[in-house]
Amino acid sequence: MTKIFCDIADLKQIKKFTKKKIVKGFTTNPSLIRKAGAKNYKDYCKKILKLTNKPISFEVFADDKKNIIKQALKIKDWGKKVYVKIPVTNSKGVFLGEVIKFLNNKNIKLNITAVYTANQTSKILKKVNKKTKVIISIFAGRMADKGKDPIPEFKKSIKLAKNYKNVEILWASVREPYNYIQAKNLKCHIITTPPQIIEKIENFGKSFKKLTIDTVKTFLIDSKKSKFRID
Repeated sequence: MTKIFCDIADLKQIKKFTKKKIVKGFTTNPSLIRKAGAKNYKDYCKKILKLTNKPISFEVFADDKKNIIKQALKIKDWGKKVYVKIPVTNSKGVFLGEVIKFLNNKNIKLNITAVYTANQTSKILKKVNKKTKVIISIFAGRMADKGKDPIPEFKKSIKLAKNYKNVEILWASVREPYNYIQAKNLKCHIITTPPQIIEKIENFGKSFKKLTIDTVKTFLIDSKKSKFRID
């Protein structure tokens, strides 16, 4: 079963979506937290934690090994359900394998983000043990945006992670509700999506006939509101 996580940092939305059974966890990042109006990163994350007891990822924003580790050690103490999110490389493209290994050996739950290839997945797996929880977030939507097919990378990554019961592959950067079906068919462990996509997934199951009628009704309502005439 592919778990659905909600990718959001807005406090009102988290309060709303943590009540939904379909939502099994949350993911955030510094960009989402900034857009939500946070002034103090730690204080804001603590506010989020008061609203949900579901798994949630908070990301470091340092770019060098020493400070990434320093931030990660602080973030992991914020709560038992917290995953520390770190990028697979720094901004210069240097693989953060040493950081991953160090934090993993400290039994810190990790969400390794900005992953695009099965080769990166393979490199990550060589740095982790088989007991501490690890999420590998592969950016499907951003790949597709650049004309690259994400499916082969997911297939290879899921196969590589098969012997690691503690490792989950996550479909990130969702673009449409159908991505959930794709992730499910691949037996991807997790998909993280914005709230509006989750609400559309909740409405899955409409027949083609119902879809046609609903669409025609929408057009009809809009045309009446516009007061268009064809004389």
